[in-house]
Amino acid sequence: MTHKQRMLAALQGRNTDRIPWAPRLDLWYKANKRAGTLPKDFQNDSLMGITDKLDFGFHAVVPDFKDLRSLEDEVDRALGIYNLHAMPYQTVLENIKRKVHVECDRTFVEYETPVGSVRTVVLYDNTMRKAGITVTHIEEHAIKNVSDYKVLGYIFENARVEKNYANYENWAGMIDQRGLAVGFVSLAGSPMHLIQRELMPMDLFFYHMTDHPDEMAYLVENIEKYWERICEVVSKSPVEVVFWGANYDATVTYPPFFEQHIKPWLRKCADKLHTHGKYLLTHTDGENTGLLELYLDAKIDIADSICPAPMTKLTFKQTKDVFNGKISIMGGIPSIALLENSMSEAEFEMFLDKFFKDIEAGEHLILGISDTAPPAAKFERLLKIARRVEAFGPVSPAN
Repeated sequence: MTHKQRMLAALQGRNTDRIPWAPRLDLWYKANKRAGTLPKDFQNDSLMGITDKLDFGFHAVVPDFKDLRSLEDEVDRALGIYNLHAMPYQTVLENIKRKVHVECDRTFVEYETPVGSVRTVVLYDNTMRKAGITVTHIEEHAIKNVSDYKVLGYIFENARVEKNYANYENWAGMIDQRGLAVGFVSLAGSPMHLIQRELMPMDLFFYHMTDHPDEMAYLVENIEKYWERICEVVSKSPVEVVFWGANYDATVTYPPFFEQHIKPWLRKCADKLHTHGKYLLTHTDGENTGLLELYLDAKIDIADSICPAPMTKLTFKQTKDVFNGKISIMGGIPSIALLENSMSEAEFEMFLDKFFKDIEAGEHLILGISDTAPPAAKFERLLKIARRVEAFGPVSPAN
């Protein structure tokens, strides 16, 4: 079987010749390539070349946010809007004037509309480059006061969504049978989540939830209409798996918040995608205590980057038991397991013994690193996990 065939079979609960193994290595690769510290046998290879040589699946889930054709592709990043290779649609902002200028590591964008103006500033500095990070940091958010809601509402109301299927197909063609070429939509899981994680500082967000619910509801409505246009385009695209939402956590997107403000949108999106034979993936790499049952209610198909104890409170088996084959898991190996200063060699071997016991038959699992292999990851541990996968043998779910 190819890596892609294994992954699709795992999602469908079918037999595979072995557990799909597709560790996320992009940050590890970029950081070590820049520092000149890649393993000696791979120093001249691309990341795809390394995974090909090792016969690992290629993790094509979280996009490279710096793989850009021009600044235009990420200029609206502070609004949660991207135009990337892994996306089957693109957004065009109409009826606004946008002023952009770059000063060293900062990008300043001012949006002028008939109802007012807002400004954003994003940072991408050398520290981030050295760490392999590709998502820029929002230094100045779009929403600073109540009047900004009207401006943002206008911007999203005038956001046109266009098909960009050829763009996605070109990218997916490079991935080919190496893995699942997941179509990216948004790091936010709902319009309210977009406001929380991208449009305003976290503390201000929670104040405004109490003090300005009507203004917030107005903006949610306009974002939702924009997202409905996206969902319509994406549901009819050649994408097989759709990435929508990321970075939930029991303290920030706490269960009542998730249930009220995130779950309904994911469920609505899932219903639309399922009608067109597609899978919904959401990136669940935080503390998931109290959230697992809500993921089930949201009808998501794939919980990407499940990160178990000792990095979070929940064990892998606890998560697997709740999902019970209704949600497939991507990830499973916490990133600290690859760090010698977090786990000794003996502790690492003990962790693997328990982990491969807890996965039981190995069904509905695409094994990977949660969230990603860190720059200081011990390369030999990735090879050890691969050998464990081979030794585990075929996956034969009990149907």
